[in-house]
Amino acid sequence: MKVGLIGAGGIAGTHHKGYLANGARVVAIADINPAALEARQLEWNIPHAFTDYRDLLKLPEIEAVSVCTPNALHYSATIAAARAGKHILCEKPLSLSLGEATAMVKAAAKASVTLQVNHHLRSNGAAFKARQILDSGALGRVTFIRLRQAHDWGGSPQVRDSFGKKNLAGGGTLLDNGCHMLDLARYFGGPVQEVYARMGALKFGIEVEDTAHASLRFTSGAIGEVEASWSATGWEEGFWIYGTQGALEYTNRYGKPVLRHSFRVSPGTTWAEPDVALYDFAGEPSHTRHVGNFLAAIRGERPVICSGEDGLEAVRLVLASYQSARLNQPIQLKGFKGAL
Repeated sequence: MKVGLIGAGGIAGTHHKGYLANGARVVAIADINPAALEARQLEWNIPHAFTDYRDLLKLPEIEAVSVCTPNALHYSATIAAARAGKHILCEKPLSLSLGEATAMVKAAAKASVTLQVNHHLRSNGAAFKARQILDSGALGRVTFIRLRQAHDWGGSPQVRDSFGKKNLAGGGTLLDNGCHMLDLARYFGGPVQEVYARMGALKFGIEVEDTAHASLRFTSGAIGEVEASWSATGWEEGFWIYGTQGALEYTNRYGKPVLRHSFRVSPGTTWAEPDVALYDFAGEPSHTRHVGNFLAAIRGERPVICSGEDGLEAVRLVLASYQSARLNQPIQLKGFKGAL
């Protein structure tokens, strides 16, 4: 399969690696920055390069594209790609507007093209296994889900303007990190009924938040907690899922991450010593797996792992969280149509 990249920034590298690892050929790239465009073309040996992505979309041999532009440009590039009949892997968040996100989903459906959102943690080996365990019923009824993604910019004393200024980024850590966790919350727990969020700029002198959390109530009755931070020394990505018959715990905070499944089947288990199954995952990272799942969905080999509708609902949760923090009150998700 021949594909194109729209955007030559840092995230484009994970898409390029993913396509190569899964047997696709990247034959074109577009970016408005001529210097970045030339550097990527030479580095990756890409035949075609354009400063206007619409020229890339005119190439008949391209079947699919990755939209790796800044958040505010996802909408226009995705709409154009759908109209050109290209399958689309769009970076997260799908859009900063529910209206735009809805239009993106409809455009892909009308053109009968695959639209997958790059909430790549759905393709993480541990998350995928956790979903299998949940679907098996081994955890019983889910009662609480905690999700966390946090870092400190590698110790940098400041945040780049592209992330720290409101007009460029749209939001801070809740949008950047939290949108992944909010998507995983739905992946594990199903639809969310209500969200109540708090946030603030507590470490950096920036226009957006660097510390945030959102309390969730799922329609199932389960409770959830999403934590996002740019003020956490080091890097952590993890999730904890508790049910009436067992628990799942996963974090990369303390070395090689392992999914731990705790349960009680054996006679004589104690308060501190239940049965435990450990899962250790090899192979490609989640970004690469996610691209592979995208290509498989195009070929009809599997359902889309994170659909446009999934991306839309993650945006809804993000926007509802921001409104909750502004108003200092819970926000109902049903019928919510707010904006940043």
